Amino acid sequence: MYLTPEKTRELAIRFGGNEKNTGDTSVQIAILTERILHLTDYMKENKKDFSAKRSLLTMVNKRKRLLKYLKREDYDKYLDVTKQLNIRR
Repeated sequence: MYLTPEKTRELAIRFGGNEKNTGDTSVQIAILTERILHLTDYMKENKKDFSAKRSLLTMVNKRKRLLKYLKREDYDKYLDVTKQLNIRR
């Protein structure tokens, strides 16, 4: 499995403060980013897997909506998260 509970816990501590805070917007963005990176590597090898491609696009759009929300609500945190995850330029 590509996203282990330990990795999720580590992301929650790094972006949310404690391991139970997985519902925080920045933690959700970090988890989605990890899943997107894994699925992107998978798609490089399996170009014709259209269900995985659809899942990838769904995750990218969800992350985009969460980033838009975070930018609107807490701009400083948005800048911090995007810098740490190297999402935007």
